[in-house]
Amino acid sequence: MKIALISPYDFAHPGGVINHIRALDEEFTRLGHDVRIIAPASRKKVAALGNRFIPIGKPRPVPSSGSISRISLSLHLALDIKRVLKSEKFDVVHLHEPFMPMLCSAVLRFSSGINIGTFHAYSASPGYELGRPFTTILLKRRNRKLAGRIAVSEPAKAYASKYVAGEFTVIPNGVDLKRFHPGVKPMPGYDDGKLNILFVGRLEKRKGCNYLLNAYARLKKNYPNIRLIIVGPGVNLRRRYELKVRFSRLRDVVFTGGVPYEELPRYYQTADIFCAPATGKESFGIVLLEAMALGKPIVATSNDGYASVVSHGEQGLLVPPKNIKALAESLRLLIEDAALRRSLGAKGLVTVRDYDWPLVARRVLDYYGQVSRDSNPAQSCHKAQISAGTPA
Repeated sequence: MKIALISPYDFAHPGGVINHIRALDEEFTRLGHDVRIIAPASRKKVAALGNRFIPIGKPRPVPSSGSISRISLSLHLALDIKRVLKSEKFDVVHLHEPFMPMLCSAVLRFSSGINIGTFHAYSASPGYELGRPFTTILLKRRNRKLAGRIAVSEPAKAYASKYVAGEFTVIPNGVDLKRFHPGVKPMPGYDDGKLNILFVGRLEKRKGCNYLLNAYARLKKNYPNIRLIIVGPGVNLRRRYELKVRFSRLRDVVFTGGVPYEELPRYYQTADIFCAPATGKESFGIVLLEAMALGKPIVATSNDGYASVVSHGEQGLLVPPKNIKALAESLRLLIEDAALRRSLGAKGLVTVRDYDWPLVARRVLDYYGQVSRDSNPAQSCHKAQISAGTPA
């Protein structure tokens, strides 16, 4: 089967949607399917993909819901899109954030095949809000081109359903258990007897790192043997956070900046506690899966996305967003109770097995088959190969 995976985001820049598409590509290719990835890219070539990556459009940074989306805003993509669709003749065109301008929306306009959309977001998106009421009319037109709709979580489904009519199937994000597992080696330099609290994420306000710094400051007074490791890209807020640490004379806070994806499991292995203090607008919790895959206990905020992955008292402890006192108290419980840390970590290791990418990718392929049969019953026997994971 020939599959197109479409990303609206810069494929040369790391992110949750990009990693999701890469994982699907790896699993589909392993099963013998012919996959192409189409996306804007700030670099023409993307490592390890070769000719299977088709760049269309030049990405530009666009502020979106407290973050930065790197998407193509060009109005002159039609010729390239038509050329690619005509030459490749895809069986399935799988668009991630299908209404995000401009690439995904344009591909959906011109694609006449089986179009599947995956909805990742749980916050305001330019694909829904920009230029209303014009976008409302455009959404209805484009939505008619979708044969199937996937949401990565119930919160993502609830959010997308406010704008997009139709049935949704929830298929979660996955985690690479071949890469994220308890056997990886920790990063050197942190195995010195201190208890490490780890944060992983972009340094944006909605990720809540400032609340974690305040909670850590409260704890450091009574637990001098703790350390906070902050992993993730960001320039402006990192400077502000570093100034805060310096002026408050807060010790044992490490800012690593962005790290290569290959090294990320080693940072999780370094942690005794993983903390995700996001203030909201999370549709899922990929970082929670990654922490669970290494058996780490979690303290996270109880936003809808995180609560769809972690159950309070099972894989971790959930606290209200922006509540420094509750965040500090939950961290204190785990700092003092090694047995509780081990118990939560062990339950996380069991839970995360259901999110292994081969299982998740198989569910996506099964969904392709279901939608294909519903769209064209006359070819149901041929398309049944899709759900079996057999190349067509």
